[in-house]
Amino acid sequence: MPVSPSSSAQAAREALALRLGHLMRDAGINGRELSRRCRWDKAKTSRILGAKAAPSDTDIRAWCTACDAEDQADDLVATARTVESMYMEWRRQHRAGMRRAQEDVFARNAAARVCRAYVSNVIPGFFQTADYATALMRSITDFQGTPDDVAEAVAARLARSRFLYEGNHRFVVLIEEWVLRSRIGTAETMAGQLTHLLTVMPLPSVSLGIIPTGVPRTAWPLEAFYLYDDQHTVVETLTAGINIRRPRELADYAKAFQGLARTAVHGDAARALIRAAIDSLE
Repeated sequence: MPVSPSSSAQAAREALALRLGHLMRDAGINGRELSRRCRWDKAKTSRILGAKAAPSDTDIRAWCTACDAEDQADDLVATARTVESMYMEWRRQHRAGMRRAQEDVFARNAAARVCRAYVSNVIPGFFQTADYATALMRSITDFQGTPDDVAEAVAARLARSRFLYEGNHRFVVLIEEWVLRSRIGTAETMAGQLTHLLTVMPLPSVSLGIIPTGVPRTAWPLEAFYLYDDQHTVVETLTAGINIRRPRELADYAKAFQGLARTAVHGDAARALIRAAIDSLE
């Protein structure tokens, strides 16, 4: 089972730091001398070597110059940018509003033939109604203090639902039962959202399982994650989205999904849980 959703990003940071350390040693200099050549404090060198600070493009180029390794600068800059994209803070992604981030997710769904999703917090975006998405994204915008483009972001999110009906896409989804009873927006909003779940369940592109609250667990509840064609996993935390592509970690998330799926109910049993959640709103 996955232990830390940020482990892939941290491992990549450490690998970059190791490469920079090798350059320094290959040049026959220590951290103090590198800092002198780069004209910065030695504490900065220590933070970079310890993977506690992310070097900028300028930092990397100065480092390579100090080590007489300018020919490696472009490759290291590209590596650093890849590392940075693994851990994407929501506030940074949403600094101009949420619409752009929703368009990025649209592109991921468009490219993937199979999306497996485990959601332990909210209904996944491709199943959301306009009212539910508006209430949810309004609360996220208020919490993050980012620019308000909720209407545009909701439209971009709802556009994903086209893949339920078009193309050769498949959505295999597991939802914790408590998500059905966690009220986002008004009772009417929740009733509409839960009714919509019943509407999409029969679609050939959809497999929806509900994990009952009282079921004995063989896999503990996790943060929401999405697996795209077994090539890319996105884990959603409170503060960031973690992009994972390391084969070992991808296998861990696939294993976790299988374990969670064994505790889920489908078909009539799942519909009964959704209808019970609707009845509880009355």
